[in-house]
This record gives sequence, structure tokens and C-alpha cells, in this order.
Amino acid sequence: MHIGLGLPIADPAVLPDWARRADAAGFSTLGLLDRLVFHNPEPLVTLAVLAGATSRIRLQTEVLLAPLRDPALLAKQAATLDRLSGGRFVLGLGVGGREDDHEATGTDIRTRGRRLDEQMTIMRNLWSGAPFSDTCGPIGPSPLAPAGPELLFGGFQPAAIDRVGRWGGGLLAAAAPDWAGNLFDLARRSWTDHGRPGSPRIVAQVNAVLGPQPLVDQARASILEYYEFSGRADRMAAGMLTTVDEMRTAIKQFEDLGADEVMFYCYGTDPGQVDRFADALL
Repeated sequence: MHIGLGLPIADPAVLPDWARRADAAGFSTLGLLDRLVFHNPEPLVTLAVLAGATSRIRLQTEVLLAPLRDPALLAKQAATLDRLSGGRFVLGLGVGGREDDHEATGTDIRTRGRRLDEQMTIMRNLWSGAPFSDTCGPIGPSPLAPAGPELLFGGFQPAAIDRVGRWGGGLLAAAAPDWAGNLFDLARRSWTDHGRPGSPRIVAQVNAVLGPQPLVDQARASILEYYEFSGRADRMAAGMLTTVDEMRTAIKQFEDLGADEVMFYCYGTDPGQVDRFADALL
């Protein structure tokens, strides 16, 4: 079982310290979420900085809201980060559900799923070296693999999870163990239905904090602020893990369900959490 860390978003200045500590400690992946109408750092820019601050750890969007972005530019950005990081970049994609994000980009929230599928077709073609159109040439640089960087797809509905098999990516499941298993099964079924060899990478995500009570309070307040729009902020904050035993139990539960990796997403900004997590879990 691989153990990764989701980065806090309240203070971008601390993230290089987080990244260097996580890289040295042996964590598998650094993840960063995406929103537009919020004070979080932009993930592609941030992960590019963190690629330069690290040498081993994977860098993963969890998840990038692709429908808010132009597909040709996103293909170029992803391929560039793939090359600059030496293949450590993982492009986790989703559609998002906030109307204000779509208002700010002039995109239609009602067609976001269809737009993501159209974007995937464009990006895969560009990554393979094909021209953009009959009158517009290729858009480089070429990624390290013709299919582009490794892909993950987030989502909860069958149509969203079916992208795992359709596009050959893995699943990022931000769900508790008691209902994540069904999502894992849907991803594996999609993989088989689309004739993919082997099995998809399954990544679980759970909120956690280790530290003194003021840090726990900071993390809880950040979760409440982040999920305020959703109507389930209290439930998300209540589900945050705050002890080593809870975190080890979650790892075992996800391992029993067949997950390949657990991402412990941190909302408290203290970089000392990296060392606490490493001492407890690695």
C-alpha cells in the first residue's frame, strides 16, 4: 500500500517545505485540489514549483477541473509538467459541481461531463503528435509517453467512473471505506468492459490531521470553509481522522478493498505534520 499526502491550501508559501519533507520521508505522492472561485493555489503552477523542489515523489492533481480549461492549452501544460518532472506528474481529472467556477470561466455547468470527454479526445490526439486540425499544426512538447501522463478520474456516478476504462486511467475516490468499495467495483468493471489489460490504479482519499488541538481546529475550520457550498461541510469535518489508530484503520480498510494508494489530505498548514505522518505510517 502506497501512502501519499494531499497538500493544504490555506498558505501556498509553506508548500515547498511540505514537498521537500514528503519527498525525503518516502511518501508516494503529493496531491493538490482545484477550485477557481476560492483562495487555493492554482494546481498546475504549484505542482511545477514543487517538481523543482523534489526529485522522487509523484505530483498529482486531485482533481483538476478540466471543463474550466481550454483543452489545447491544458494538453500543453500537462505535457510540459510531465517532461519537467521526469514523468512524475499524474493528471487527475474531474468535472466539478460549483456554478460559480463555471460562471467565472463562461462555461456551461450543464454540459461539463460531455465537455470533459471532448477534451480527452483532443488532448490524446495532441499528445500523440497529431495536428490540432487540418489548418493548425501539432502542439508540443511531446509527453514522455504517446498517451500522455498517467490519468486518474474522480467522480461518484457510473458515467463519471466509466471514464476510467474508456480513457485508460485510474480512479480517485474521495469516499469513506464503507461506500468506497462500490466505486472501486464500478471502476474495475469499466476497465474490463473496455477491454483494458491488467487493472486500474485505485486511489483512496481521506481527510486527516495529526498535531495539537489548535492545528486540529485550524484543519476543521478550513474543511468547513471549503465545503460550505456543498451542504455537507459538517459531515466532511466530522469525518476527518485525528489519531494514528484511525489512520491505520483506514489504511487497512482500503487495503482490504483493493486500493493501491491512500492519500491523506491535510487542511492544517503546519509542515510538521509530514514528519508526524511519516513516523506513524511509514
